[in-house]
Amino acid sequence: MAVLKSAAARKKSAPATKAPTAKPAAKKPRVRRVVSAAAIYEIFSRFQKANPEPKGELEYVNPFTLLVAVVLSAQATDVGVNKATRALFAVADTPEKMLALGEDTVRDHIKTIGLFRAKARNVILLCEKLIRDHGGQVPQNREALETLAGVGRKTANVVLNMAFGQETIAVDTHLFRVSNRIPLAIGKTPLAIELGLERVIPAPFRLHAHHWLILHGRYICKARKPACERCIIADLCTSLEKTI
Repeated sequence: MAVLKSAAARKKSAPATKAPTAKPAAKKPRVRRVVSAAAIYEIFSRFQKANPEPKGELEYVNPFTLLVAVVLSAQATDVGVNKATRALFAVADTPEKMLALGEDTVRDHIKTIGLFRAKARNVILLCEKLIRDHGGQVPQNREALETLAGVGRKTANVVLNMAFGQETIAVDTHLFRVSNRIPLAIGKTPLAIELGLERVIPAPFRLHAHHWLILHGRYICKARKPACERCIIADLCTSLEKTI
């Protein structure tokens, strides 16, 4: 006859169980906020004082050659584009002259630039459309510019700003980085940054804003080693990558 264990004995012989361990509270991600309106005004005031009339670094002689230069600058440096276009623009500074050269000759002029074959084809195509639809003139609105071969929103914004004095913001990799770092506007796409900056940049600085930010990103707020020790807005910047 089996002997029944008492409740105390059963309790004593039962395997010990560990008390549930409380999970550590998850860390809340740090939310970065754009700098204040007063700081933004001060940032652009300093840029303006240091460089009252900033210029793009592409060489051109008229709106058409600017358009071509910007199309050629995709995935290429301004220095490299300038070297290739000096001789080209000397013989072809209008759509008609460029078209007369032909795709092969344009390609030979720009063969030191990346993607030169596709770019030569785009230059010829955009010349044809300028002559056919715009009387050989560069249109002064974004929608028409974006119908041209090789022209996207950034290229259109550069042309509108530099050739026609419109208050557009052309977001390249430098400007995208700087805006997110300071931050002036935060976004995951160039369009988000462009629209964000349009909302916060004070009116007196809108014409030159994208030049100041591009130059700042190219020479000071560089991708790998930002030169914070030489930055004129370091005290206003809240970047997590600051070195001072």
